[in-house]
Amino acid sequence: MPTKMLRIPTEDGQADAFAAFPDGGERHPGVLMYADGFGIRPVLREMAHQLAGHGYYVLVPNLFYRHGPAPVIELPEHIGEEVRPAVFAQVMPLIEAHTAERVLSDADAYLRFLTAQPEVGAGPVAVTGYCIGGLLAMRTAAAHPGQVAAVAGFHAPVGADGPDSFAKLTAQVHLAHAEGDMTPEALGELHQALDAAGVAYTSEVYSGTVHGFTMADTDAFNPAALQRHWDGLLPFLDRTLSTAEVPVQGT
Repeated sequence: MPTKMLRIPTEDGQADAFAAFPDGGERHPGVLMYADGFGIRPVLREMAHQLAGHGYYVLVPNLFYRHGPAPVIELPEHIGEEVRPAVFAQVMPLIEAHTAERVLSDADAYLRFLTAQPEVGAGPVAVTGYCIGGLLAMRTAAAHPGQVAAVAGFHAPVGADGPDSFAKLTAQVHLAHAEGDMTPEALGELHQALDAAGVAYTSEVYSGTVHGFTMADTDAFNPAALQRHWDGLLPFLDRTLSTAEVPVQGT
């Protein structure tokens, strides 16, 4: 399975990124994957690699490239409760500095770069995200109606921008929440907002999970929930993206 470290031109410089894609000289649907706040690291590379194994070109940008290449902060192999406060003290200023304006400017650059890769097919793309990356995925999809056909968010604050943020969303949506991520009232309000915007979506709570359940290098990790995430995400992408493969130009 080929992988690459890439540099994506943006308005503010160059974002380093990780890409994984199938071998064999065909074109594949593109998936822009937004990491959680801890950024690109072995667990994200493995998830991108696994998704690529199902026939997708997966691009994982360093969200905080303005502060340096990934890893922007030094991370332990396991982000347990004993180190979590210190890690968050470093991560939160990066998240706070990543304004909505920066998110949308970067999203333009990421999608332009993704769709220009010779291994990526000409059809629409998907955007996935974890934790804060799920919110970025929703913002990206709403800003690029017609180009983004599918958006998926896992244990993500997808309703943080308010109900009006879904008005321009044309992508199909797949959401999975940890048991403690949202109150029943907040979840109901999210569903009402999606319904009002006419969005086609699935949204479910994974019982017995805590925030961050997909991340194998944290105490929140739940192996069964990670598998459930794949069991939902893969059919969703298969339904929403063209899986037809055509030869790469020049091969």
